[in-house]
Amino acid sequence: MLNRSSDNKQSTLTAGLPFSQACENNKQPILEVLEQELQDFTHVLEVGSGTGQHSIYFAPRLAHLIWQTSDVFAYHATINAWHAAYPAANLYAPLTFDLSCDSVPMNKAVAAPYDAVFTANTLHIMSWSLVSKLFELVGDMLPLNGKFIIYGPFNENGCYSSESNRQFDHSLRQRDSNSGIRHLEDVIALANTHKLKLSDKYAMPANNQLLVFEKY
Repeated sequence: MLNRSSDNKQSTLTAGLPFSQACENNKQPILEVLEQELQDFTHVLEVGSGTGQHSIYFAPRLAHLIWQTSDVFAYHATINAWHAAYPAANLYAPLTFDLSCDSVPMNKAVAAPYDAVFTANTLHIMSWSLVSKLFELVGDMLPLNGKFIIYGPFNENGCYSSESNRQFDHSLRQRDSNSGIRHLEDVIALANTHKLKLSDKYAMPANNQLLVFEKY
């Protein structure tokens, strides 16, 4: 737990930086799962790093991993600003990754291949065709027993997990009819077509889930 002086330091450093409350809300529960699921892994690609808040929290607490951020170029300045405020030796600047046109990006300065992929709060904001593209790329890229870990809200058995998720899905679809909370069964079926099996599922706060797929 941070002491009062470190809390004050964080408030000072984050002043003026783009901020996502969603990243802050559940970062500790996510970290606790990552510590368990990635203890024997070496190189993680984070897809859709957004503000970069997850990366600066996870990387120093998973010091055995190389944490490679990525997103469309428009987010790079924000991610780099967070990295500058909270540097870590195992945290790498973002690579450009636009699912509509790019293949999986690689950092030529790092020799070790990716053996895990992490993404948070992304599947419901992209079209299903891009979700499919993501699973295709990850399935092709990961080695045997590599892991694809996904955090976010999901429907099950055709139902919303909460009234707040129903309202959230409605707002997503009003903004973009191609987005929306995904059905867990559809995601699992898609994963299976790319040799990714659901190995574990964790309940997260605020009606979210963390899904762990393993390459077979």
